[in-house]
Amino acid sequence: MADVVNTNQFKNGMHIEIDGAVWRIVEFQHVKPGKGGAFVRTKLKSLDSGAVVDRTFRAGEKFPRVHTETKNVQYLYDAGDEVVFMDEQTYEQISVPRAGVADALEFLQPSSSVPMLTVDGRPAGVQLPASVELTVTETEPGVRGDTVSNVTKPATLETGAVVQVPLFVNAGERIKVDPRERRYIGRA
Repeated sequence: MADVVNTNQFKNGMHIEIDGAVWRIVEFQHVKPGKGGAFVRTKLKSLDSGAVVDRTFRAGEKFPRVHTETKNVQYLYDAGDEVVFMDEQTYEQISVPRAGVADALEFLQPSSSVPMLTVDGRPAGVQLPASVELTVTETEPGVRGDTVSNVTKPATLETGAVVQVPLFVNAGERIKVDPRERRYIGRA
């Protein structure tokens, strides 16, 4: 971790180390007030706890940069307190604490392939695609004549996730869902 990054080199998505913890820069803004020195306002997300905090740094402050990479892994199974993935290149099994991937797990089917973020060689979480196609397993049937716009009903998907869908969607249909916003996109 000899690589040092200056506040002028900040980029969204970059990982830095502050007080021994790894943080991802969600967004940043350089501010040059009329009086006094310039500073950088940042919104940081902790990789350990997932907490998002606002921090302000003086312009030119330096931080150790943390190297990250993504690799494709296959979701194998949920083992209770851990979730097991397999590296698609080395076939090595990787166990990740369930708390770190719980929100993504609702939209993952066994044997599906997803990119995993690794920070200095250790797994830090999975990155969901912009949309996934899943089958609706349970929802109230749509009634003919229910065509009022923007009216939704809850639907349970094959992975157990519950999303709001339009009235015309029925059980057994495949739909596209945005897993990051838990939002219905359209029929598949």
